[in-house]
Amino acid sequence: MISRIDLRGDALPEGGALRDLLPRAEFDVEAALEKVRPICEDVHHRGTAALIEYAQKFDGVELTQVRVPAEALKAALEQLDPAVRAALEESIRRARIVHRNQRRTEHTTQVVPGGTVTEKWVPVERVGLYAPGGRSVYPSSVVMNVVPAQEAGVESIALASPPQKEFGGLPHPTILAACALLGVDEVYAAGGAQAVAMFAYGTDECAPANMVTGPGNIWVAAAKRYFTGKIGIDTEAGPTEIAVLADSTADPVHVAADLISQAEHDPLAAAVLVTDSAELAEAVEKELEPQVAATKHVEDRIKPALAGKQSAIVLVDSLEDGLKVVDAYGAEHLEIQTADAAAWAARVRNAGAVFVGPWAPVSLGDYCAGSNHVLPTGGCACHSSGLSVQSFLRGIHIVDYTRDALADVAHHVVTLAEAEDLPAHGAAIKARFAGGEQDQHSGWKVPNQ
Repeated sequence: MISRIDLRGDALPEGGALRDLLPRAEFDVEAALEKVRPICEDVHHRGTAALIEYAQKFDGVELTQVRVPAEALKAALEQLDPAVRAALEESIRRARIVHRNQRRTEHTTQVVPGGTVTEKWVPVERVGLYAPGGRSVYPSSVVMNVVPAQEAGVESIALASPPQKEFGGLPHPTILAACALLGVDEVYAAGGAQAVAMFAYGTDECAPANMVTGPGNIWVAAAKRYFTGKIGIDTEAGPTEIAVLADSTADPVHVAADLISQAEHDPLAAAVLVTDSAELAEAVEKELEPQVAATKHVEDRIKPALAGKQSAIVLVDSLEDGLKVVDAYGAEHLEIQTADAAAWAARVRNAGAVFVGPWAPVSLGDYCAGSNHVLPTGGCACHSSGLSVQSFLRGIHIVDYTRDALADVAHHVVTLAEAEDLPAHGAAIKARFAGGEQDQHSGWKVPNQ
C-alpha cells in the first residue's frame, strides 16, 4: 500500500541531493500556466459574462449573477446544523486568540540625535480569499483566511468559492454559513483560475483586490503565478503533505491514522513516515490496512495517495538523520512522535507547522488548534511561511532627519554615491548645503556648485 525508501547504512547526502531522494508529488504549475492564461485574459475582457460561461463549462451550472445574494448567506446560517455552528464558532474563537497576538506595532528607532526611522504596519486595502469546493467542502479554509485578514485590519474582504450544481449554482451552504458567521457579506460563486482573475482584474460586480490568498487546485496555483507582480499572493499551494518523524515510542495506530487523515484529501496527497525503527515501520504498514478499509474515500483518494510516489516510509539510522531528512523535505505538516518530542521539534528548521507529541495531530491544526492551516507545500517551507496576520500587512519605513543629523552623515552619502557612479544622488545632498558651507558637526565642507 505504501512504498519504502531505505536511507540506512551510508552517510546522508547534503542539500539537493538528499531532497532528490525523497518522495514528492508531481505538480507542474508551469505547464498549467499556459492553460489558464486565456481564461484569465477572457475574464479581463468580458468580466462577469466570462465567469458565467465558465461556471457552465466547468461546474455545470447556469448563473445569472456571480455575487451571492445576502439572503442566501442569511439562509445558510439559519439552516446550519447547530453542532457544526458550535464547532465553527470555537474554531473562529481559537484562531482569533492566536492571530490577534501576531499584529505588529509601530516602532521608532533613534539612529542618531535628530535622525529616526519608524516602521509602521499598514494592512492591504482589499483582499480576495479563495475557499476550495472540489472533492470536499472547506469551511475551515474560510476561517483560516478571513480571521488573519480581519485581525490585520483589512477593510475590504471578498471571498470566492466554486458554484455547486447541487445547491443551485451557489457555493456550498456551509461555506456561505461560515462567511455569515465571520461577517463577510461579499461572496462570489466562482472557482478556479477564473476566480483569481476576477480578483486580479475586477469585474462589474467585483472590485479588484490587492491580494489573493487561499488554497486551491493546480489551476488556482497557476493563476496565482500568472498574476504575481500585479497582485500579492500567499503561496502556490500544491497537494497537501504530512511527514511524521517517529521512533520506537510512537504508537503505530496513531501514526497510521494521521497518514490516512491527509491521504483522504486528494490522490496526490503525500503521506511520509521517517523513522529509525524498522519495527515501527512494519507495525504502521500492518495498521494501515484495517484503518483504510474502515474509512471513506478509499479507492478515489486514500489508496492512490498512499501508493503514489509522493508517499513512503523512509528508514534512517538515527533520529539525527531523520531530522536531516524532514528538514530537507520541508513538509507542510510535520508531526514529531518521539521520546522528548518537544526537544526534537525545537530543532526543526523547515516545516509549515510542527505538531508535538501524540496529542497534537494534524487534524487538530486543521480545525481547532488556533494555528493556521494555510501552509506552504512542495518543500516551500524552507523559504516561506504559512498564512498569518503578517501576510496582510505591509511594513513602511518613515525616515525623519533634521538638518544637523543629515549634515553629520552627508559626506558618507556623497562618497557612496560617487563610488556607485551615481553623482546625482550626491548632488541631492549637496544642494541642501549650497555655498560650500562647512558644517560644525561633521567638519565636512561641501564643494561649491
